[in-house]
Amino acid sequence: MFPTPIAKTSRAWQISYQALLPVALVLWLLPLLAVALFSIKPDADFTNGNYWGWPSSFEGVTNYRKVFFESDMPRYLLNSVMITVPTVLGAVALSAMTGFALGIYKFRSNLPIFFLFIAGNFVPFQILMVPVRDLTVNMGLYDTKLGLVLFHIAFQTGFCTLFMRNFIRTLPYPLIEAARVEGVAEWRIFWYVVMPLMKPALAALSVLIFTFIWNDYFWAVVLTQGPDSQPATAGITAFNSQFRAAYHLMSAGSIVAALPPVLMFFLMQKHFIAGLTLGAVK
Repeated sequence: MFPTPIAKTSRAWQISYQALLPVALVLWLLPLLAVALFSIKPDADFTNGNYWGWPSSFEGVTNYRKVFFESDMPRYLLNSVMITVPTVLGAVALSAMTGFALGIYKFRSNLPIFFLFIAGNFVPFQILMVPVRDLTVNMGLYDTKLGLVLFHIAFQTGFCTLFMRNFIRTLPYPLIEAARVEGVAEWRIFWYVVMPLMKPALAALSVLIFTFIWNDYFWAVVLTQGPDSQPATAGITAFNSQFRAAYHLMSAGSIVAALPPVLMFFLMQKHFIAGLTLGAVK
């Protein structure tokens, strides 16, 4: 039923696995390596068709200087922070409360409500493009950071609730019963008993949602326009003009925009792995 661990396979298969693994890793990283290479090339290499060859000159410092000091990329990065951080806080806070309610309390509509949260995750987001855009226009939230934040919180809360509810159900229920016997209020049980036990899950969920929202491009283009509210992922297209595209600057901007979630993952790696594996082994 389950794959055989590599350590228990034949020696020939182990050698083949060890030989193919670096090849697969290089193929997986090839697009990122290509973007990193493009970011240090001069503009002339693209006009001359030198896409994959050695750079005619190394213009990395010049390209990144233009991205930071001669474009709106710093403003786009600030917009990304102002959109991502409130979204993470809002989605994680709401899902912690809904997960607590659905995971602890037993009432007739518990499962139907939980299924509604799950069903929202299976709706193709492309079909929501027109109604969501019209809704933000009618509410005066189109092309605003607040509109994008509210949408992301609403859209991500379903997945976050699924994550938190399943995690809370693995917690020892006698702790909650003991607190109730002592006469502790329900909100105090949530805050002082359940929340401390949820720290690994909260950290793992925060990293996931931070990555999802920071890397979002589709809704950033649909619901915002211009440097006043667009995040960095959509702002990279500002390096395009009507008749030409500055691919070297777009590549440098892409590297800059990709760094925050990578740093976020490495800073929270220990908590992220602990949150995903907690409860896997009893």
